[in-house]
Amino acid sequence: MNYQSTRNRKIQLPSMEAIKRGISDEGGLFVPEDIPAFQSDRLKELIDADYRQRAAEILGLYLTDYSREDLAQCVNSAYRSDTFSSEEIAPVTDLGNGLHVLELWHGPTCAFKDMALQILPHLMTAAIRHTGEKKEIVILTATSGDTGKAALEGFRNVPGTRIMVFYPRQGVSRMQMLQMVTQEGSNVRVVAVEGNFDDAQTGVKKIFNDPEMKEILDRHGCRFSSANSINWGRLVPQIVYYISSYLDLVKKGGISPGQAVNVVVPTGNFGNILAGYYAKRMGLPIRRLICASNDNRVLTDFIRTGIYDRRREFYKTISPSMDILISSNLERLLYELVDRDDSRVAFWMKELSESGRYRMEGKALDDLQSMMWSGYATVEETGESIRNTYEETGYTMDPHTAVGKWVYEEYRRETGDRTKTILVSTASPFKFAGDVLKAVRPETESSDVVRLLEQLAEVSRMPIPKPLRGLMDKPVLHKGTCTKSGMKEEVLSFLI
Repeated sequence: MNYQSTRNRKIQLPSMEAIKRGISDEGGLFVPEDIPAFQSDRLKELIDADYRQRAAEILGLYLTDYSREDLAQCVNSAYRSDTFSSEEIAPVTDLGNGLHVLELWHGPTCAFKDMALQILPHLMTAAIRHTGEKKEIVILTATSGDTGKAALEGFRNVPGTRIMVFYPRQGVSRMQMLQMVTQEGSNVRVVAVEGNFDDAQTGVKKIFNDPEMKEILDRHGCRFSSANSINWGRLVPQIVYYISSYLDLVKKGGISPGQAVNVVVPTGNFGNILAGYYAKRMGLPIRRLICASNDNRVLTDFIRTGIYDRRREFYKTISPSMDILISSNLERLLYELVDRDDSRVAFWMKELSESGRYRMEGKALDDLQSMMWSGYATVEETGESIRNTYEETGYTMDPHTAVGKWVYEEYRRETGDRTKTILVSTASPFKFAGDVLKAVRPETESSDVVRLLEQLAEVSRMPIPKPLRGLMDKPVLHKGTCTKSGMKEEVLSFLI
């Protein structure tokens, strides 16, 4: 199967090349030329398979120039029992009343990004090996919190690669920052950007498309790639957990084969919910995809009106991984909604870059709204969601998952839809211990990270995740800070 650019469909590349490049030269994102169908009989055959077996099967439908042996090796190397705290890899927890929580935070960095970023380096190195790539791959990534640590951990000391991560200096949680600045590895660098995530992400995109940078890279035997979900190799593994969670519900008797479910996804950059869209297109019986936003409700407004407008106030919230106004992966969905009209997508992306807005209407908007529903939760509502869920069920969730829970309840009130639902849980509550404790135990006053973790362990009756224990004792290895205009110089100093 070949991959084409959302801004120039004449570009056709095999999956290995698309994964190595990360993004097309003209700024478009790679998408598969066809979305493979998953027959219901084949789904039934995978009910008794484990996560690794399901992953190899699903990835094989998209990554057709990888051999079965390659994919099996990548999958087994990524989803190991010594790096994931749950043998199920992505377990599903029943909260009652038809709601099931898909926990995607049992990996080495306690966030859902591990589900893709543990396997991406293996896909990348297999591609390098099989294509005879001679250039060193330089992973350049912006993060709103969780991608950074997951990417750094995934690519740490991987031969033939270097990785550099930019994060907004005051736009991630204390725990997220500590995870990144203490990162070990001979091929890694982390730099804080004075600005928000959109500033960091825009800066990375500009560097990717800078002719001077491309020339310098070529002279030094390097090429850029990305670990953000703009890279198809990062997004395609995310399709797996939607299908796997559905099969787990069937296996446990929560639903019958073929029964439709709704899926709620807290998202800012749109990649997570987009993976759910691809699973739906493949034939997974998803009735409605529910997009949950925080105060930065640009996606909610777009889904409800067809107008994407980033010209608005930016809010820093307690769900920082969703503090985003430019949702890069939405471009892939636009491409599908307009029947792969690359010129139309390129026009919209040009409008967004130049004027900060674009508008979609007509059949494309109707199709979007019939498939997706969207709502948002304020900071206050997010805290209330954490508290209410804890008091009613005893379950402790992080602020991002709590946004999803709040929006799910709003959806049920507005629509009366009682379809059984999967809520995607994107991070361990221990990554946001202070905010979670403030919601469930308001009298908490400690600012000491270690004490907060200990208190949350008492409240939640869960152990502190192994990757977070002892984090405060690790030395800070990355102290660099730059303005958004200085990001290029930081990259050059990393390369030369």
